[in-house]
Amino acid sequence: MADQYDVVVLGSGPGGYVAAIRAAQLGLKTAIVERENLGGICLNWGCIPTKALLRSAEIFHYLQHADAYGLSNDKPSFDIAKVVARSRAVAKQLNQGVAHLMKKNKIAVVMGEGKLTAKNKLVVTGADKKTTELQAKHIILATGARARDLPFAKADGKRIWTYRHAMTPPEMPTDLLVIGSGAIGIEFASFYADLGAKVIVVEMLDRVVPVEDAEVSDQLAKSLKKQGLTILTSAGVESLTADAKGVAATIKTSDGKSAEHKFSHCIVAVGIVPNTENIGLEALGVKSTKGHIDVDKYGRSSVAGIWAIGDITGPPWLAHKASHEGVTAAETIAQELGNKDVHPHYTDPKNIPGCTYCRPQVASVGLTEAAAKEKGYQVKVGKFPFIGNGKAIALGETDGFVKTVFDAKTGELLGAHMIGAEVTELIQGYTIGKTAELVETDFIQTVFPHPTLSEMMHESVLAAFGRVIHI
Repeated sequence: MADQYDVVVLGSGPGGYVAAIRAAQLGLKTAIVERENLGGICLNWGCIPTKALLRSAEIFHYLQHADAYGLSNDKPSFDIAKVVARSRAVAKQLNQGVAHLMKKNKIAVVMGEGKLTAKNKLVVTGADKKTTELQAKHIILATGARARDLPFAKADGKRIWTYRHAMTPPEMPTDLLVIGSGAIGIEFASFYADLGAKVIVVEMLDRVVPVEDAEVSDQLAKSLKKQGLTILTSAGVESLTADAKGVAATIKTSDGKSAEHKFSHCIVAVGIVPNTENIGLEALGVKSTKGHIDVDKYGRSSVAGIWAIGDITGPPWLAHKASHEGVTAAETIAQELGNKDVHPHYTDPKNIPGCTYCRPQVASVGLTEAAAKEKGYQVKVGKFPFIGNGKAIALGETDGFVKTVFDAKTGELLGAHMIGAEVTELIQGYTIGKTAELVETDFIQTVFPHPTLSEMMHESVLAAFGRVIHI
């Protein structure tokens, strides 16, 4: 007989394992199915280990510029194998942490490939080819996504890499081509450039990190160029071939001219593909659009009892978005199963922050200035530079700014956009403000500690309303 559960979650990434924990907290008998590693791509091959790599590169950068701080450190060096080993150790520690959380919350873990055979049944095929049938009142799909390949050059892990290959490089690149300037592409471009690689970034759109505010994109391009990276926007890679010696790429630049360039390696970062194939969706009639499962704001699919969260439901493809959707789905399921004490809150896309951990960091939440104007808002915009902040000067981190966009009529914070040191930690202040629907007077009347980088958040709001102090 099939094992019986209230909830079965397919996929144990930051959406899946959080959904399972919340379901278990609410008293639901829960199981989670994972084909590879608990924690999914984010924890094992994405968000966390990449930050460990970037931290190593950041420290190496500071070692190289110790003199600027009155220190000396002659001829700093690094061992790429040890850098990678530290990153993998971080991932392993967190993987073990997720296993502990599953045990603590009495969640059954079933390892193997899961496939829907009915709206309330899932068959799991283990590595030994043995099958286990799970039956559940509700099934949450959280299978995530994978890197998109170029149609004319599939990643081989030797010379042409996806983000996963770039995290465990067989050798240090000397001349690196990065195709795509979204968060993944820019982070790896920054990492390898800080370790000494000569890096060229090719972006088909007219600016890097194109989802960000235009002023942030411009500032990031300037900062990266100052660091020695080559940035080619409104450009494209027409062909890409690899051999034992390296990579040859034909690049068409913004002037319409094409030329061949040689590289030691290439990272392809041109988006993701949802993992929705071969899990039984078609046979059950689960509706999807371009591979992404159609869901309502609580995670319900078109088939009763089947839910979907995270990357398989569409953008933004962010771990924290998946986690919140997991909580929402679990709480809604509990409510449907009779728990009247739980009150689910859906995730408003306008209140989901985005972070890019290159050097300098980029963070944002809400509408860009251009998007706010396109939507018909009359806006008030404030901007405050890092060079005007005492803490930033003391840190030696004066590149960047904080920008805020307000509705001129109501004082609503429409968006916040930052570039500079540690802005990925600062953005949450504005995110809380947007979630709580604070207006400009709430920010203005809040006391920000001194000396901190967070004071720039205050000054940016003041600037939007003609009250800036320190510029």
